[in-house]
Formats: sequence, C-alpha cells, structure tokens
Amino acid sequence: MHLKTCAQLLAALTLAIPAAAQTPTPAPKPKSTTTTAAKPAAATYDRALLKPALLKDKAPDTYQVKFDTTRGEFTITVTRAWSPLGADRFYNLVKHHYFDNARFFRVLPNFVVQFGLSANPAVNAAWEKATIKDDPRNQSNKRATLVFATAGPNTRTTQLFINLKDNGSSLDGQGFTPFGQVDGDGMKVVEMLYDQYGETAGMDQENITKGGEKYIATHWPKLDTIKSATLIGAAATTPAKPASKPAAKPATKPAAKPTTTPKPQ
Repeated sequence: MHLKTCAQLLAALTLAIPAAAQTPTPAPKPKSTTTTAAKPAAATYDRALLKPALLKDKAPDTYQVKFDTTRGEFTITVTRAWSPLGADRFYNLVKHHYFDNARFFRVLPNFVVQFGLSANPAVNAAWEKATIKDDPRNQSNKRATLVFATAGPNTRTTQLFINLKDNGSSLDGQGFTPFGQVDGDGMKVVEMLYDQYGETAGMDQENITKGGEKYIATHWPKLDTIKSATLIGAAATTPAKPASKPAAKPATKPAAKPTTTPKPQ
C-alpha cells in the first residue's frame, strides 16, 4: 500500500508504537450504574493470565479460532509454519480467553483493524513486558491476514491487527509477520466493525490499557466487542477456561507496573 497522505503515514507508523510505552495516566473512575454490589470483575478472567511466563504451550501446526463479536462471527485459521512464535503466543492467549470481552479499539477503513488490549487492567499490566522474539516473515501482509503489532524488533506482546487490504508494500518491510488468515466470508463481519472514531480511539491506548473495559465503556462506547475468542476443531480438545475454577487467590495484586512495556501500534 502506498501511503499518499500524512494521515496515512501516521496510521502506518502507529502500528509500531507500543501502547504501554507511554507514560501512564490514571483513568477516570466510571460512574457505577448498579445499585447492588456486583461480583468483582477480577473473577471474570482466567487468573493464569497473570503469569505469562507459564503460558508456553506449543500450538498445533494449524488451528482455528472462532471470534464471536457484536457484529457477528468469523473464524481465523492459523498456520504455525508462517510464524511459529507468533502462532504459539496467540494460541496461549486464546486458550486462556485473553480476548474475551475486549474491544476492537482501532479501526481504520482500507487499512487495519487492531485489537489485543485486555478488558482487565491487571491482565494488561501482566503482559506489558511479556515480549516474544521476531519470526522471519515469509508471508505478505495481504488482505485478511492476522499479524502481531510491534514496537520495534522483538517486541510482540498481545496486540494484533487484521489487514483490511493488501498492505504488503508498506508493512512487509517493517517486520510485520502474518501468521493467520480470516476464513471465507469472515471479512464481511470484520469490515462492519465500528470505525467512526477514526484514529482517535487508537491513540488512546494508554488509558485503555490502564482503565480496561470500564474506561472504554465511558469514553469509546461504540467500539465493537469480542464476546469470545475460542479454539475450535481439533485444537479445542485442549483444556479451556481453567479460570472457572473457584477460589483462586484474589486478583487484587496487579502483576507488573505499567511502565515502559510495548504498547502496540
């Protein structure tokens, strides 16, 4: 893709700006709409996500992930040979339901759809410095490919984007390494994701990282949500949702200070 305007150039470059690398500022407390005490939000995520170093399972050679979103469903097929470290990281994130209830926070028509910031601030903090090394790129950034965002060499963490068009001419040379692709007519769903915030919501990653879903619901309420992202087919035979096990230690202990960790794109 040839970027012909300053705005397009900025959009491409911000794929390589880590969200957590900016100086964090406290997110405003959202107004509570409930009058009765609800169960703490910490109980809604798999506590294994607070220990990224332990989530190192090797992914199958190929596997599929079904995304159920507020715009409908689509499936992504991952090919491990395209990017082994990237495929393994994505597999572990999906297996432990990292993406459930997260938003597509950056949707730029005719460019990319970006996601990968957890709905839970404590989970974002835990993964902030959990980088993986680069894989050699052997696939182009074609339309419908799934790619990890980066903050430079060897900085992939949890943020990803789906190419809305063939972006090979602008992104291939920057080290963005596709490892999966949206199947069939799934791009029809992807292209319906709310995009009217333009780049403004995408540039608010610092506060989204710190405030999670509560912050987004207050400031960017129209962004579409990933209701769930789950392994399907053969890959789904591995244990899912270990988080539902009761009485894990309270998650009042945030795992890592949100300081200079990569905040994708």
